[in-house]
Amino acid sequence: MEYINTRQKEILYLLLSEPDDYLVVQDFADRVQCSEKTIRNDLKAIEDYLNEHSHAQLIRKPGLGVYLHIEDQERAWLSQQLHTEHFHSRQRTDEERMLQIAYDLLMNVKPFSAKEIAAQHFVNRSAIKKDLCAVEEWLKRYDLTLVSKQRLGLKVEGNEKSKRKALARISDLIDNTEFTSQFIKSKFLSHEVDFVTKEIKSLQKKHSIYFTDETFENLLLHTLLMIRRIKMKQPISISPRELAAVKKKKEYQWTFACLQRLEPVFAIRFPEEEAVYLTLHILGGKVRYPLQKELTNDLEHVVLSKVVRHLINRVSELKMLDFHNDQDLINGLNIHLNTVLQRLSYDLSVSNPMLNDIKKMYPYLFHLVIDVLEDINQTFDLYIPEEEAAYLTLHFQAAIERLRHSSETHKKAIIVCHMGIGMSQLLRTKIERKCHQIAVMACIAKADLADYTKKHEDIDLVISTIALERVTIPHIVVSPLLEPGDEKKLSAFIRQLDESHRQKQKTFQMLNNTTPFLVFLQQEAEHRYKLIEQLSTALYEKGYVEKEYAVHAVMREKMAATNIGAGIAIPHANAKYIKQSAIAIATLKEPLDWGNEKVSLVFMLAVKHEDQNMTKQLFSELSYLSEQPAFVQKLTKETNVMTFLSYLDY
Repeated sequence: MEYINTRQKEILYLLLSEPDDYLVVQDFADRVQCSEKTIRNDLKAIEDYLNEHSHAQLIRKPGLGVYLHIEDQERAWLSQQLHTEHFHSRQRTDEERMLQIAYDLLMNVKPFSAKEIAAQHFVNRSAIKKDLCAVEEWLKRYDLTLVSKQRLGLKVEGNEKSKRKALARISDLIDNTEFTSQFIKSKFLSHEVDFVTKEIKSLQKKHSIYFTDETFENLLLHTLLMIRRIKMKQPISISPRELAAVKKKKEYQWTFACLQRLEPVFAIRFPEEEAVYLTLHILGGKVRYPLQKELTNDLEHVVLSKVVRHLINRVSELKMLDFHNDQDLINGLNIHLNTVLQRLSYDLSVSNPMLNDIKKMYPYLFHLVIDVLEDINQTFDLYIPEEEAAYLTLHFQAAIERLRHSSETHKKAIIVCHMGIGMSQLLRTKIERKCHQIAVMACIAKADLADYTKKHEDIDLVISTIALERVTIPHIVVSPLLEPGDEKKLSAFIRQLDESHRQKQKTFQMLNNTTPFLVFLQQEAEHRYKLIEQLSTALYEKGYVEKEYAVHAVMREKMAATNIGAGIAIPHANAKYIKQSAIAIATLKEPLDWGNEKVSLVFMLAVKHEDQNMTKQLFSELSYLSEQPAFVQKLTKETNVMTFLSYLDY
C-alpha cells in the first residue's frame, strides 16, 4: 500500500486547501523548506497515494503548475482522513501500529524501509524492529515471507491467495476484530462501504440466505479488499478445475450479478476468478437459520453425515451422555460442519474471536472435542482446526445444558411461612418458577419444623419468612412476596451452598493421581514440546503410559495449544496409549511461550476414559485453579516437592 510521510501530507493539505487554483513547485518548496527536486519526487508519491485511495487526479500544466481535481464530498473525506492519520498516529497503541504495519506490508507492491515506517508512525527504529519481528512470525502461518532487499526495503513475498488469507485474518495480530473491521473500512469512502453493504444485503434478501453477523462482516471486508487489490493489479488465481466446478453453482450467478452492480461505482471490471473467489466465501459462510428442505439438498459433501455421526458417537461415548436424540444438536452440527467442509475444500481461512474464552470456560469439553477431531481428521483426511473445535464445543455445551435441564438434580427445600396457606402456596409457586434448581417438598409452620426435619433427613435447605433459631440445616429468610432483592439473595445462597459442598472435599483429585516422582519443579525448558517429551518419558518409565504417548502428545499439542489461562497448560495424548491414570506436574523457572500466552504450571494428564468421575473432578479443579492467580503463583514459586504437594491438600 502507498503511504505518504509528514512532509507529503503537508503538500497534499495545500492542494486540498486551494480549490480550483494552480500552485507552482516553488510555492511548495518555500512552504516546507526543501528543494524543488524533492517536491517533484513528493508529488509523484502523492499521485500514487491518490490513485490507490481516491478518485482525485493530480493535474500538472507546464507554465501553470499543479492542480488537484477532486469532488467536494471526496475533498472533505480526504481532509478528514489526513487529519485523523496525522493527529492520531501518535496516539495509536502498539497493537494498532502493528496492525497498520502488517496491512501496509501486505498491500504494498513496492518495498519500503524500516526508516520510512518509523517516520510514518513517529517512533524509533528499535520499536519498529520489534513490531516487524512479530509481523514476520505471524506471516509464516500463511506461507508468506518478509524479505529485506538491500537499499530497497521490506516486502512480503508469497502468492496472492495467501496474502488475501492473511488480510482476512489480520485481526489475529491484535485480538480485536471490531477495530480491524473499522480500520479496513476507513480505507474506503463511506458511500463505497455503504454501497457494498447494500448489495450484500440485497443478495441475502433476494436469495433467502441469512448470514450470521460475523459472516456478513467478513464478506463485506473480503469484497472491499478485493476491490483494492484489483485496482492495484494484484488479481487472485484459481485452478481451472475449481473455476469450472464453482461456475456451475447457482451461488456463482448470484455473486457475479452482485459484482456487476459494483463495477460502475468503483470503475473496475471484476474478472471471473474474483467472482469465483467471492462465491467460495459465500458457500463457506455461516448461516443463522434451521435446515430447510432446499438446503438439505445442498449438503453435497459425501462425508458430512459420516463426520457428524462419528462426532456424536465419540463424544457420547467419552462424555457418557447420549446425544443421539438431540435434534437441535444434529441440525446445528449439520449446518455448521457443512460450511466447515466447504471452507476446507476451498482453502478458506476461519477465525474465532472467542477461541481463548471457550478454551478457558470449557477446558474439558474443548480438549475432548479436539481428541475426537484428531480421529476424524485421520479417518476422513481432513484438517479441522482448533477454531472450529471451539465452535463445536459450544454446540455440545448447549446440548449438555438441555440434558441437564431435563434431568436436573434439584435441591430439596421446605418453606416455613407464618402467614397462612394462601401466602405459603404463592411463595412456593414463585420460588419454583424463579429457581428451577429448587424442589419444594412441603410448606409448614414454624412449630412443625423440628418434627419434619427428623423424619426427612434429606432436606437440603429451609426457606423461611421468619427468623429461625437452633436450626442446623442451611436456611435463609425471605419476604413472603419474594421481592427482587430476595431472588438475588436466594440465588447467591444456592451458589454458596454449591461452593461449600465443593469445599468439603479437602484434597485435589490430582493429588491422588500423582507421586513425588512425577513432580518436577523449577524446570528450564527451551520449548513446550521438549517439556512435554520430558513429562511423557517420566510417565512411561513409571509404567503409566505406552512409549508412543510422547509422540502423540506433541502431535496433539501441534493441533491445538493446551493452555487454559492463568499460566496453566494441560498437555495430553489419546487415552488408548494410557495403561493407568496418572498426572505428571512441572513448574517453570521462567514462563514459557505456550500458544498465545506464557505458562508457568504444567499438568501432563494421562487419564483413562473409563475414569469419568475422576476426569470431571479433575477439570473442575483445573478450572478452579485458573481462577486463582495468587494460588498458581504460590505453586510456581515453590522449590520443595513435598511442600508443593501439601498445598494441594487444603
